[in-house]
Amino acid sequence: MKIITFAAIKGGVGKTTLAFNYAEWLAANNNVLLLDLDHQCNLSQIYNCYDTEGTVGNIFLGNGLVKIHSIKKNISLIVGDMHLDDIETSIENKTNKNMLLYMWLSDNYEKLHIDKYDYIIIDTHPDFATATKNAVIISNTILSPITPSEHGYNAKFNLEERINELSKEAIDFSTRQSYVTAKLFFLANMMRHNTKSSHELLEVIKDDDRVLAKIPEKELFNRSTLDKMSLSTMSDDHKMYVKQSKFFDEINQIFTDITKII
Repeated sequence: MKIITFAAIKGGVGKTTLAFNYAEWLAANNNVLLLDLDHQCNLSQIYNCYDTEGTVGNIFLGNGLVKIHSIKKNISLIVGDMHLDDIETSIENKTNKNMLLYMWLSDNYEKLHIDKYDYIIIDTHPDFATATKNAVIISNTILSPITPSEHGYNAKFNLEERINELSKEAIDFSTRQSYVTAKLFFLANMMRHNTKSSHELLEVIKDDDRVLAKIPEKELFNRSTLDKMSLSTMSDDHKMYVKQSKFFDEINQIFTDITKII
């Protein structure tokens, strides 16, 4: 099993859209569990899940069952909680607040048959609050989209620094080993071939081997979340595929390359 968190300090970088489409792409050949740790619950809403019970909130409160929804073949979901930000505030003084997801996963791994999943994909809120820290601690890989703007690129350094700080805090006191073992990679997202900002970003990241992909800006990406239909599902439509074959093939190759590396 691999646990992959999509994280970013800055909003509007396409994090949820990428998490959704990558998970759907993986589900063609793998069993995938999605965790929605964004209190905006956009990922849950894509799948028309609006439950207020059995949400991720119970993971952090530790006072209720957590329901795993079977969404479709090979895709399951633990629904987000619109009050997760309030929950984070309420547990702020707990000494183990950053380890709650780690402990829940350990306690429920066999009970909820989590071992049947090949991938756990976690979507987070654009911040580095408690829920995001919990996700980082249990992850093997962190994928962070960066976009062609000054603030978008600066957020890259912000996230790196935050993760480094967390790795020093979240340690096993008996061994001094950090619980943070995830590798951090970046995805250059919303790239345009004819804009100065995209060219500048490409120049800055050209020697950074942690940038795994350069993903073009395309309206189909926006449509995928608005229409609640992944790019993988769109490409199954023969007419749609013929019309957009170059883009679909490019995304397929990008996701293939990412998966091989992580």
